[in-house]
Amino acid sequence: MFYVICYDIADDRRRTKVMKAMEDYGARVQYSVFECDLDDKALRRLKARLKGEIDVRADSVRFYALCEADVRRIGVMGRGGVVRVEAFRIV
Repeated sequence: MFYVICYDIADDRRRTKVMKAMEDYGARVQYSVFECDLDDKALRRLKARLKGEIDVRADSVRFYALCEADVRRIGVMGRGGVVRVEAFRIV
């Protein structure tokens, strides 16, 4: 499933940790917005990792799931386009 994930993290140190975690799962398309192609297992791992990094009383992480038809309708004005980064696989 394709996800647009965005966050609003109040603390600089926590924000950096969240950003680094997100970089392991998708492509950064704006300062606090990532596009990720995740299966259910990867989504669970990412959520568990983020849960350990954020303060639920002060921070917010939002996950927007998009079906393939929605992904094809994404529009971009200006630089860049939709980024599809597949999770790495060790064989």
